[in-house]
Amino acid sequence: MNKFRKILATLLSLSVASSAFLFTGCDNDENTSVPKTEISEEESENEEEAEEAEEEDEAQEEDDEETTKKDKKKKESKDTEEKTVSKDIIFSLKNGNSWPEGNTTITQLDGTITNNQASAVSGWKVTLPVGDDASVKNSWGLTYDISDGTLTITPDNNTGSILSNGSINFGIQIASSENIDANSASFTANNISSPVSNNTSEENSNNNNNNNNNNNNNNSNNNSIVSSPDAKEVPEPTTDDWLSVKKNKIVDADGNEVWITGCNWFGYNTGTNIFDGLWNSDLNQSINAIADHGFNLIRIPISTELVNQWEDGVYPEANFNQAINAYLLGMNSLEIFNYIIDQCRANGIKIMIDFHCASTDASGHVYPMWYDEKISEDDFIRGLEWIASTYKNDDTIVAIDLENEPHGKPDETPRAKWDDSKDADNWKHIAEKAGLAVLKKNPNLLIMVEGIECYPIDTKSNGDFSSKDKEDYYFNWWGGNLRGVADNPVDLGKYNDKLVYSPHDYGPTVYAQPWFEGGYTFESLMEDCWYDNWFYIFDKKKAPLLIGEWGGFMKEPNLTWMTYCRQLIKENKLHHTFWCFNANSGDTGGLVLDDFKTWDEEKYAFVKEVLWQDDDGSFIGLDHEIPLGENGITLSEYYD
Repeated sequence: MNKFRKILATLLSLSVASSAFLFTGCDNDENTSVPKTEISEEESENEEEAEEAEEEDEAQEEDDEETTKKDKKKKESKDTEEKTVSKDIIFSLKNGNSWPEGNTTITQLDGTITNNQASAVSGWKVTLPVGDDASVKNSWGLTYDISDGTLTITPDNNTGSILSNGSINFGIQIASSENIDANSASFTANNISSPVSNNTSEENSNNNNNNNNNNNNNNSNNNSIVSSPDAKEVPEPTTDDWLSVKKNKIVDADGNEVWITGCNWFGYNTGTNIFDGLWNSDLNQSINAIADHGFNLIRIPISTELVNQWEDGVYPEANFNQAINAYLLGMNSLEIFNYIIDQCRANGIKIMIDFHCASTDASGHVYPMWYDEKISEDDFIRGLEWIASTYKNDDTIVAIDLENEPHGKPDETPRAKWDDSKDADNWKHIAEKAGLAVLKKNPNLLIMVEGIECYPIDTKSNGDFSSKDKEDYYFNWWGGNLRGVADNPVDLGKYNDKLVYSPHDYGPTVYAQPWFEGGYTFESLMEDCWYDNWFYIFDKKKAPLLIGEWGGFMKEPNLTWMTYCRQLIKENKLHHTFWCFNANSGDTGGLVLDDFKTWDEEKYAFVKEVLWQDDDGSFIGLDHEIPLGENGITLSEYYD
């Protein structure tokens, strides 16, 4: 009956509206509202009856709605119970960073299993399609087998049993020509009371960015702190080790010349959100080893995106082997970064922060600019300012490399240029703007400015980089072309005593540049590449040089170039940071082998010749009070 009366009321209303519409029409095609219209007495009585019917139905609908709410509440309660049960075991496998290697791509998978049920979980297994040509490069916290294009992951001795309220992490790096998708993984285990699926939802991903939900925080209910036997006692930060520039030298506060001889260790740019390699090695042992081997500075590549996230209170998960580096559990990624700074200080190592790419990505450096679709110029500058301001009272960080390898060819968009304009793509202008922003926050930092890729041959006719013809330009390595300094040097005003130019240089195994063709010598490299691109800056005492990246495999055709580059560094005492500590640099290799623990002794012996040492062979640090590792001395000891 109620439904019939409601239908009747609706029909009467429609009748009134239709008659009004027929007589008055619409004002225009876009306006479909019904104009206000006079109605007859009979229509009015019908409308009143319809309204009464509607009021009764509304009362009935309220009763029905209350019943529906109760039913819905019961259903929600049931759903909540089901979610609680399904969350007894949380399995997460996510795609981490990836990078090309030959004809394949290395893909890192990061896994977590959390046991929230009352009993322990054992015998877990993960299966995942990976392709017929797949092979494993590195793994931690697991054992594996690949058969018929399927990867089977099972626990190792440390991850086999997951106690109640416990959690384990594991990871693997797979080389494959096919795309590897963590969402395709299947998980099984013994002693599980409910089904488990791969929890890779956006919600889960976002939780990992929250300090309170960070997967590293496995000891949140345990007040005991795991210590590391390899950690050094951390001294308080100081402010007496700042460096500055005197012509083409870098000097300490007393005017004594120093020699920066460091290495690169990447990972904070790739999505690992910590140094790469800690999936298989101990952080403190690695830092200690770098100091003990005589490298007095670590250049740390980092993404602007990660720095912005830290400033905004977001802490992406740091991916590391939690069994080996248990003392890092409970720290978010920024806290681990600060822990690293402390341990570098304790070892007498200084740090250069290298803004390596805009967005966090293992291939982020391929993008030519300091900004991209996600990261703006303002984001870039605020990231630099945040680092400068946050650590202004700690001279462990002594330098900032404003941007890694600005580049781009003349026919590419975007591309970095170098001229006297204030254009948004003029790296020289942006370097001044960014450098001054940094020095306003901390006037003590060294500012490293890299070059670009191409520079006009004729600056009178093409000084604005308007030509798209490659024949009109000189080319060099990304970040290695500093010809523009001769015409338009970077001007930091009163802070020019903080300016250092920082080219990159590589050998033929990275790319077969024209100056390698038909054989080459030290003299031909100087004439065809080094001098006009950047060495003239040092030779004419315009500013110091720090070769921010150089290195490669210890074999031909690379070894000859490396020998000549080392000769250039040694004869002129050029500052440098060797590329790199990491074993997973595909086109250069690293100072350590694939386990990230065993040093490549041949390569180290080669680089050791250009590490700063005294006559007795002791390595010389850049700290006045803390010696460099177990085999080094302080700056004060060297000059006393």
